[in-house]
Amino acid sequence: MEPLPVSLVIVSRGRPDALTLCLTGVAQLDYPRFEVIVVACPEGAAAVAARPDAAQIKLLHYDEANISAARNLGIAQAAGEVVAFLDDDAVPEPTWLTHLAAPFSDPEVASAGGYVRGRNGIDYQWRARSVTSQAEEAELPLEGMAPRVLRPDPGAAIKLQGTNMAHRRSVLAAMGGFDPAFRFFLDETDLDLRHAAAGHATAVVPLAQVHHGYAASDRRAADRTPRDLSEIGASMAVFLAKHCPEAERIAAWRAFRARQRRGLLDYMRRGPLGPDDVLRLMRGLDRGWRAGQGRAVGGAAPIPPAEAPFLPFPGRPGAPRAVLSGRVWKRSAMRREAARLAGEGRIVSIFRFSHTALYHRLRFHPDGYWEQIGGLWGRSERSGAAIRPWFFGPRLRAELRRIAEIRGIG
Repeated sequence: MEPLPVSLVIVSRGRPDALTLCLTGVAQLDYPRFEVIVVACPEGAAAVAARPDAAQIKLLHYDEANISAARNLGIAQAAGEVVAFLDDDAVPEPTWLTHLAAPFSDPEVASAGGYVRGRNGIDYQWRARSVTSQAEEAELPLEGMAPRVLRPDPGAAIKLQGTNMAHRRSVLAAMGGFDPAFRFFLDETDLDLRHAAAGHATAVVPLAQVHHGYAASDRRAADRTPRDLSEIGASMAVFLAKHCPEAERIAAWRAFRARQRRGLLDYMRRGPLGPDDVLRLMRGLDRGWRAGQGRAVGGAAPIPPAEAPFLPFPGRPGAPRAVLSGRVWKRSAMRREAARLAGEGRIVSIFRFSHTALYHRLRFHPDGYWEQIGGLWGRSERSGAAIRPWFFGPRLRAELRRIAEIRGIG
């Protein structure tokens, strides 16, 4: 079956370096039919304009702190049958769109979401979850890596993560896209509940994976320490007004507020926050809660078809893979070779092992290659024995098997 055309929407504000890295990863997507739409502030727009592939990107200028409104601008320009979303501080694995778009061959599927790996590139930050009308989340006990098409249970929805999700454009446009009352936080969760209310099917696609770095913003530091909770409080007020029975809203708010406070106290115990910071942030949360109760919600008009035609982005469909491996002292030579091969159009993975039991880390390098480092006897996945004896060759083959399907290594 012919792959469905996908429109990839990326919203960026105040993080041009993160956006550049994201687009370098997007340029390596092994998918034959996608376009890229970037909705960006002046700094982000300048970063896009400086790229050699700028003419193949639909660039929209927008500089307001409202991710829902920005995404709606992207949807309006999306000419694909599926609209995928990626945060500017995320990098997709090369096979991401191949896996994420596949379930939409089933006409019953309205949305899909994949798994998200965290800062070390190996641990999962996000897998499969459900969410209730009180914004309470729970893990979905899914086994294996096969995609699952799920329908919502009464009172709950399948929770998608904004940095790794896709929606059928016709359905999303008819729903009016995202509610701009959610300037930040719970924007995609509101959409999940609306999908659930309509009885739409959602696919959970474990092999559709992205790496999310949590870049710093005006709301949080690079280590995820909160800087401002006011929009979180406002979004929670809007969410409960839309989805929670009125008699349950105050209890839901109090439970949510208590969870936020516990999180801040954890940061205080670890050191990034002091007692005054906790008080300031909680006052901001409460201030946002009060402000959010006055926001107009819902009622978004359907989004019309895109006026501009589909603008194919080249990506790297069918690109050859290259694997480089070696010891610590070969680092510089391997990096030079990896950059050269990536520049020739290959998708490159480096594995560099030291004679230690250090845990492994993985990152996507700005020069366009994947680099995994760690001890020959150390963990990659954070389960099992902390130390396991390995020879170099068997360890390399084990790591290649672990990533083969998401990196596209045959």
